[in-house]
Amino acid sequence: MSLTRILLGVGSNIDREAHLCAGLDALAGLLSNMRCSPVFESQAIGIKSGTFFNLVVVGFTELPLAELNRRLKFIEADNGRYAPERKGLPLDIDVLLYGDLVGDFNGLIVPRAEILKNAFVLWPLALLVPDVLHPAQQRRFADLWQTAQIEQQLWPIAFSWHDQPLTPATLIQAYPAP
Repeated sequence: MSLTRILLGVGSNIDREAHLCAGLDALAGLLSNMRCSPVFESQAIGIKSGTFFNLVVVGFTELPLAELNRRLKFIEADNGRYAPERKGLPLDIDVLLYGDLVGDFNGLIVPRAEILKNAFVLWPLALLVPDVLHPAQQRRFADLWQTAQIEQQLWPIAFSWHDQPLTPATLIQAYPAP
């Protein structure tokens, strides 16, 4: 079976550091050649809650799209995503891209529409995989970010995973928190 490049959006607004690290640990066991974008903090979109930490992950998988999505839901569940008493979003993992697929695959739409609507998705994509083409737009993520007109407040934050900083200090200095 061949490997497919995938891009995932990962976010949390409850015990953010712990849940993101747990999610990244689980994803590292699921994907090969995994790399992470810088981590951003942003205001919540669509729900009333505290701020989110978000990043994008790129990696490769042999799993078919449906099985990949099923396993992502298990990772979310292991982090309390579906607990009845939860208040907020402990861990959210969304398939942004699965290879060059475009369309609705049993209710899972790729590429995910939020790529072009949310700065907390598009900016990390532009930094992590600037030359990758959005399969429907046929434009590089760096170019899409450059021309985006998304009014959303977000800023890069210092974040480490396994003692490796994900966000460069120069990025944090260039775009300080409000």
